[in-house]
Amino acid sequence: MGGATNDRAARDFLATLRVGDLCSGTAAEVDGVRGVAVTLDGFPARPLGAVGPLDLSRRRYPAEAVQAGRRITAQVTAVDLNEGRVQLSMAAAENPELWAFLEPLWRGAILSGRVAAIERFGVFVALDEGPAHPVFPGVGFITYPELSWRRFEAATDVVRVGRRVTCEFLQFDTWNGEARLSLRAMQPDPFQAFADGVQAGQILHGQVTTLAPFGAFVQVADGVEGLVRLRELAAHPVRSPAEAVRAGDAVSVAVIDVDRQRRRLLLSRRLALPESG
Repeated sequence: MGGATNDRAARDFLATLRVGDLCSGTAAEVDGVRGVAVTLDGFPARPLGAVGPLDLSRRRYPAEAVQAGRRITAQVTAVDLNEGRVQLSMAAAENPELWAFLEPLWRGAILSGRVAAIERFGVFVALDEGPAHPVFPGVGFITYPELSWRRFEAATDVVRVGRRVTCEFLQFDTWNGEARLSLRAMQPDPFQAFADGVQAGQILHGQVTTLAPFGAFVQVADGVEGLVRLRELAAHPVRSPAEAVRAGDAVSVAVIDVDRQRRRLLLSRRLALPESG
């Protein structure tokens, strides 16, 4: 009975909280991997708050941001009544201007700014009207797949530091306190235009771009590549793509399937060979 009563009391307490609220409490447990468990003011029975490792104070990010027994103030980012837990962010509470800028944004919003830095994991953008980020070079962030619909070797093939860009907002990354952006969303998807003009069985001409253990990729239009699976590379069985083609080869291929939703094009070189006709 006592456990059920405590669980009900915890749910009743959590039901009063809303995303964006500021909560205070005491750090009960500190774990370098899982973060910090927080005993919230108003519910001393057990820790209901959780601050993830990436939501700790960015002033000493992330190690030694808080010690057990320390008083903290954090912003509510999610409330889970079923689990009896509230997710908290100390970083949000320390950077109210940043959170106030990011929280009202909606998917599809158009944001502009300048490329602040190019890293191996993505591109940072200093957004117009956006505040400075306490850790990163910019509030906006573009992952490599969102830079362009077309194949590129390096991010500098698409953008340069200092260049102005206009992007579509994808989501508010509460872990890093940044706006995830898409540059490619501002351009027509070449795959959809390509799909309008092809059908299964059609013969296309293209160039082999990449070999993989399961087949070869062939570029058949600007910004459009299709996969030729291993069994479709030759009229006879091959153990590796290199037995049939090399990168840079010009080849003819037959369309097997066009999947618009997944932007997937399956091709067959075997069916386009003269002896297959």
